[in-house]
Amino acid sequence: MYKLSRAWSPAFPHLIRVPTSLRSTSSKSHSGPTYQGRRWPVTQAKTKIAQNILHMNVGDGEHSYAKNSLLQEIVISKTKPILEDTIKEMFSGANLTMPTFTVAELGCSSGPNTLLSISYIIDAICRICQEKNIKKAPDFQVFLNDLPRNDFNKVFESLPDFLEKHKKEKGGLMGSCFISGHPSSFYEILFPSNTLHFVHSSYSIHWLSKIPDGLVNKGNVYMAKNSPPHVFQAYLKQYQKDFFLFLSLRAKEMVSHGRMFLTFIGRTMINPSVSRDCCYFWEVLTKSLFELIDEGLVEEADIDSFNVPMYTPHEEEVREIVKMEGSFTIEKLEMFQINNDPRDDVNNTSFIFNETEVGNNAAEYVRSAVEPLLASHFGASVMDSLFAKYAKLLGENWCFEKAKNTIMVLSLKKRNFKV
Repeated sequence: MYKLSRAWSPAFPHLIRVPTSLRSTSSKSHSGPTYQGRRWPVTQAKTKIAQNILHMNVGDGEHSYAKNSLLQEIVISKTKPILEDTIKEMFSGANLTMPTFTVAELGCSSGPNTLLSISYIIDAICRICQEKNIKKAPDFQVFLNDLPRNDFNKVFESLPDFLEKHKKEKGGLMGSCFISGHPSSFYEILFPSNTLHFVHSSYSIHWLSKIPDGLVNKGNVYMAKNSPPHVFQAYLKQYQKDFFLFLSLRAKEMVSHGRMFLTFIGRTMINPSVSRDCCYFWEVLTKSLFELIDEGLVEEADIDSFNVPMYTPHEEEVREIVKMEGSFTIEKLEMFQINNDPRDDVNNTSFIFNETEVGNNAAEYVRSAVEPLLASHFGASVMDSLFAKYAKLLGENWCFEKAKNTIMVLSLKKRNFKV
């Protein structure tokens, strides 16, 4: 049976729970991680890598995030009822006479989904105003946040049409709407204290602030079935530190009783070494990379020195960190699964299975999200070959079992005290 035991971490001065079966018994210390063939000092902690190259494919080309973000759009649409319920609960028994409602969208990316959740939030608040016979909704102050390499220019180009659409639909009910970009990591303080009423983030906080320190994960690019115990420990420890920090920072920025609505990739099984929804896509990608070794395009050492700065948590891990940090109560935590080819959906009656097409669709979705990260390490010249192999393997495996992402939806309420 998979059990959790408590361990003390000096770097994370709170009791954290580490899976017993994944605790390393080796006393061997690991030197810092490598990057593009050179050893990085642990003090640099790979934060620079995450900050500079962790972004979606920009523009609107064939492999861009803007053209390959249908899956994220479906996730946002599926979570819309929970988002609306969160906003309704926020204003139950409260007045809406505040002059300005301040919202932060963290990890906004660029493309058709950037303003989709903001649109849902504005719609919900305006609808509540109508139901309460309030003639004018509050003004909206919207902060769009992502890392500096995000394609903010494309986001700004879409703003006039977005604002015009809402003014036309809502007429005099709609107040002013001020939207600005805020390029920075959400693992840093972003806004003044007690200013945010609502924080939203979709498909972002499973990304870590950096690659965990001291990883020796030969033959893998992420946690895998054959990864040594210290790898699982390192990833969990980094996630615990990052998510704890994320909550602490947002608690400072949010008003009392403010709401935070987070959607991210999770996993169904507490033990990541046996959780298919945790590691499957990265294991297939690793296999694709190894096929490039035979063609002389990639060296095995390059694979051994690459690790993905991502963690897909289990529900129990999320609940534990929220409880330990202490600034929020969990109003709702739900999970659902979605096929990694979003077109292969029970509601899509026109979908006809085609191995090649399904593989290509799933591969393009992954490529749009991680190509900059992969290209910075393995080189841009091998990306076409890599994702051609990746698409083929995904399509072949799809014939036996559909690949799915587990989506976690977390609605939080800030406690009634100032930080």
